[in-house]
Amino acid sequence: MFKKNAKIARLKQVPLFSECSQRELAEIAAIADEMHFPEGRTLIKEGAVGREFIVVLDGSVEVRRNGRRLPARGDASFFGETALLTGARRTATVTAASAVRALLITDRAFRRLLEDSPGIQRKIMASLAARVVDAD
Repeated sequence: MFKKNAKIARLKQVPLFSECSQRELAEIAAIADEMHFPEGRTLIKEGAVGREFIVVLDGSVEVRRNGRRLPARGDASFFGETALLTGARRTATVTAASAVRALLITDRAFRRLLEDSPGIQRKIMASLAARVVDAD
């Protein structure tokens, strides 16, 4: 089991949560379930409606878009953050290339957190706005 402080440290590395305080990160960590996936398991399927956000703690994943393999991601990788806010369809398939230990946050738990914690909501929206500006 990943210790609480380690969960918080890993969540701090996610751009979506980078502006959150330690206390706010602890609130996010509290809604993140630790999951274990065997090698070969599909974590996210391209085209499916997104209902969760995944932060890889240990292991590596393979990412494919339109059947083409994208550069390897592992360790501090994260997937599905847009789904937490929009319910958008997945833009790639993510498969465990090895055994993977990850944090999983459901869209329902995340929405409830944002409703209960306006400070977290403001910081996440600011982070998203900054990413949109950087993308232009």
